[in-house]
Amino acid sequence: MSKKALFTPAKLGNITLSNKTVMAPMTRSRAIGNVANDLIKEYYAQRATAGLIVTEGISPSANGLGYARIPALYSEAQTESWKPVTAAVHAKGGHIFVQLMHTGRASHAANLPAGAQIVAPSAIGLGGEIWTDAEGMQPYPVPVALTTAQVKEAVGEYVNASKNAIAAGFDGVELHGANGYLIEQFINPASNQRTDEYGGSIENRSRFLLEIAKATGEAIGFDKVGVRLSPYGAFNDMQPAYDSVEETNTYIAQELNKLGVVYVHLVNHSSMGAPAVPASVVEKIRNAFKGTLILSGGYDADRANADLESGAADLVAFGRPFIANPDLVARLEQGAALNAPDFNSFYTADAKGFTDYPTL
Repeated sequence: MSKKALFTPAKLGNITLSNKTVMAPMTRSRAIGNVANDLIKEYYAQRATAGLIVTEGISPSANGLGYARIPALYSEAQTESWKPVTAAVHAKGGHIFVQLMHTGRASHAANLPAGAQIVAPSAIGLGGEIWTDAEGMQPYPVPVALTTAQVKEAVGEYVNASKNAIAAGFDGVELHGANGYLIEQFINPASNQRTDEYGGSIENRSRFLLEIAKATGEAIGFDKVGVRLSPYGAFNDMQPAYDSVEETNTYIAQELNKLGVVYVHLVNHSSMGAPAVPASVVEKIRNAFKGTLILSGGYDADRANADLESGAADLVAFGRPFIANPDLVARLEQGAALNAPDFNSFYTADAKGFTDYPTL
């Protein structure tokens, strides 16, 4: 019997991955003081048998640090803190991209450093509440709408963080254009009611992402830039089925293809209760974007192999299974039972539920 596709090597730009599994980006809230630490190094090193690790969301600016204890990559100290992490992953033969995530309006002042502010495309707040270490659960505040000049400054923040990522030893960056964070807040008309060049039409709502992708690729190489998208995503008060959702995401895929970014990472959160991404949308994006396509969302080994063998995906990302199974690749390949994740420790501050899951 031929070796299952999931466990065979793959090219990603100029690097060769040992297999086609991707560890999906997942917020873990262990970055005390917004820097990487020994616990974070151990966590990623434990999972270095993934073909590609995409880190938890790491903020490109002070304004993007909306959640408690999430890491950042805009200062020299933050950049230095990631060098031991990338070195540990590389020492085990792994590859690691940093996910750049600006939380935008999904934020609270109690989670931000002094001088930072909660910003978004428009002054439209989120419903519900957010955790803060200082004040417990708090309602989301209404964000400040970025001026046109500030939007252009934010593009520069992503570029600066991307340069820092390469200096820290990362193999590349993933621009988080999904899950209702700042980039998707521009893409989705539910959160973008601007009247300048960044609002209104499909081209204008996509402009922020495409300007970041272009400038980042020019700074570090397009073979080191991926983009995550979540068409039909409902997280963070996104309107999942707005009128032009298919046209918008197809347009973005076409433009990313012209730029030559190395991958598009499509999120399907139907396994967690969001609307399913129709197969027709995935196919349109697949046809529009000729680079590597990563699919994620509720996969097991059989479904992953089927999508890889059919050509529907080039790589497949696994999220929560990687939290509870540092040796997930070996378990999938052997058909071994998986550890169940401890949901209560997803966003706590210590090793419990982070680096203490057993291996085979």
